[in-house]
Amino acid sequence: MLQLPARLGKYELQQFLGGGMSHVYRSVDTMLGRQVAVKILTPQGVSDPESKQRFLQEARVASNISHQNIISVYDFGEEAGKPYMVMEYLVGESLRDAMKNSHTGDLNRKLGYALQLGRALEHIHSKKIIHRDIKPENVHIDSAGKVKLMDFGIAKSEGLSLTRAGFTLGTPYYMAPEQVLGQQVTTQVDVYSFGVLLYEMIVGLKPVSGETVEKIFSAILYESLNLEPLRAAQVPESVYTLIAACTAKNPTERPAGFGVVCAELERILQNPSASGRSAIKVSQSGNPGDLPGFMKMLPGALQTPTGLIIIVGLGVLLVLTLIGLVAIKLLAAK
Repeated sequence: MLQLPARLGKYELQQFLGGGMSHVYRSVDTMLGRQVAVKILTPQGVSDPESKQRFLQEARVASNISHQNIISVYDFGEEAGKPYMVMEYLVGESLRDAMKNSHTGDLNRKLGYALQLGRALEHIHSKKIIHRDIKPENVHIDSAGKVKLMDFGIAKSEGLSLTRAGFTLGTPYYMAPEQVLGQQVTTQVDVYSFGVLLYEMIVGLKPVSGETVEKIFSAILYESLNLEPLRAAQVPESVYTLIAACTAKNPTERPAGFGVVCAELERILQNPSASGRSAIKVSQSGNPGDLPGFMKMLPGALQTPTGLIIIVGLGVLLVLTLIGLVAIKLLAAK
């Protein structure tokens, strides 16, 4: 952490706000007299090529987005070997803190927050950007109730991806099944995460639980989400249907984009108890069977966690066998 006050180019850093691999400071743009937040990558982050690349991607992606429900990035660069970005200074709290402190209000207010978030996601999807890390910590709410989507550190834009081989990016509880499996992601992963976030905002608990990442992933892939707490919360059927559709395991059975999701939220907010025609449909096949991608083509006995382990094991064995054959041929050639 820097000794404050400190100077970074034209920015005067005044207060440390927090951070991990990057530190955020309340600052002043001395040229414009504007209060901003300056985010600086730490020396540990600079020494890690992946972290540095992710930081620079966040700056590039976010600086090209302009929307009332998305945090603004004004500037980015490097000073004395320290990559930094300059963002809009937000006053308020994260959605996580708002939920913890019971500041999210009644159902209508919660749905209003969800609608603002949906509009932000609709906008970035129109720019061919997938956020991939929708969670309460990345949603900010100010004192006037305005929502701002933040943190594009693992966002994927057209022609640019930061997924490390053998590593899945995202926060486990909010990840879609296809994301867990490391498959090619589409905008539908954000629809799934949005559904999980809306469930948690209403119920106060995550719909998926597990003591380890492996157990969380297994639940996401093979267990039906328990939507009964929504019934206990006495939400309108339209809200239940929306969340059930957004969290369908099969991405093709989720709403076709946030235009549809936002239209449904607007309809619900206008008349929550109305049973008018909805564009949202829920698959009758049931959540557990809606396996993504290649899992559907496997025999029933292999569509289980044990089956997946067997398949992975056979794949590793095949690769090792091929490596062994190549090594033998190389030795024979000598």
